[in-house]
Amino acid sequence: MPIDLRQVAAVSGQSGLYRVVKPTRTGVILESLEENPKTMVAQARHRMSLLDEISIYTTDGEGTVPLAEVFDRVNQKFGDNLPLGDKPENEDYKEFMASVLPTYDEERVYVSDMKKLATWYAIVKKHVGFTEAAKSKSEAAEKPEADKKAPAEKKASKKKSEEQA
Repeated sequence: MPIDLRQVAAVSGQSGLYRVVKPTRTGVILESLEENPKTMVAQARHRMSLLDEISIYTTDGEGTVPLAEVFDRVNQKFGDNLPLGDKPENEDYKEFMASVLPTYDEERVYVSDMKKLATWYAIVKKHVGFTEAAKSKSEAAEKPEADKKAPAEKKASKKKSEEQA
C-alpha cells in the first residue's frame, strides 16, 4: 500500500523526510525515508510539517500552489533528471523553479526553499511514489458531488428519478 503526502513529514532541525508510522500519547512515531530507515518519536517540541499541508507562494490569484501539485509538475516536466547538475548555483535553482512554476513569488520563495523542494522531490520520488497519491487526490477533487454520494444514496436518488418519470 503506497503512502501519500499526508503521511510524509519534515521535522524542523532534522534533515530528510519522515513517514508517519503512528501516534503515541506524547507525540508521533516517525521513520526516516532513506536506505536504512531510523525510527524516532517526534514530540510537541519538534516542529513537524506534513508535506500535504505545504504550499509554494505564487503571484497569481490563487496565492499558493500545493506542494503535491508542484511535485507533479516537476515529475511531468523532468521525471528523474532534474536540470540542476552536480553543483548547482542559486541561479540554477531559480531557473528550475521558474520552469516548473512560472508564477512563483520571487520575494517570498527563497533559494533555500528551492533547494528543499529539489531534495524532497528526489526523496519522495524514490521512497514514496507520490504520483499515485497526487493522482488519487486530483481524481477525487475532479469528481462531481453526485459521484461522491454513498452507493445507497445513489440508488435512492436513481429510484426517485425513475419513479418521477
